[in-house]
Amino acid sequence: MAKVLVPLANGFEEIEAMSIIDVLGRAGVDVIVAGLEKKEVEGSNTGLKFIAHTVLDDVDISSLDMIVLPGGLPGSEYLAKSEKIKNIIKTLSDKGKPVGAICAAPWALKEAGVLDGKKHTNYPGFEEHTGKECYVSDQKVVIDSNVITSRGPGTAICFALEIVKMLQGEEVYNQLKEGLLVDYC
Repeated sequence: MAKVLVPLANGFEEIEAMSIIDVLGRAGVDVIVAGLEKKEVEGSNTGLKFIAHTVLDDVDISSLDMIVLPGGLPGSEYLAKSEKIKNIIKTLSDKGKPVGAICAAPWALKEAGVLDGKKHTNYPGFEEHTGKECYVSDQKVVIDSNVITSRGPGTAICFALEIVKMLQGEEVYNQLKEGLLVDYC
């Protein structure tokens, strides 16, 4: 079973995080939700507090198949500035494992050095943090080698489904897409 880390920092985008966690879980992926510093993490829009499974320090990085970063502010900035997050991204990417981010979170991929020369997308206007040279503005999800990125809350389910396709294959992707009544990806 594929194991994916979804780290949450205070100020994360709720729609993106919950879409990723839910869709991957439905696909049979072992999703580890880890708070950047503590288990209780607050979303950026609702003021709701979420309890993560664990904290980042307690995650066995060697057991991971992928890391997926939800966006939101200031959560994405905290992820981009976290040495722990950058180390995990770099470690997984160096092993050829997929790394993903949505909305403002591709900033952390850039900070980790894995976005250089890779086509990517992000929340419109955030290219100043990710690099304009390979930015793709007209796609919901962009995959370049082992890097997968997406634009924002409205593309979160499409993003999560593409991750399912990467990790679980076309058949699981199609079954889940049909079951979720998603016809816009």
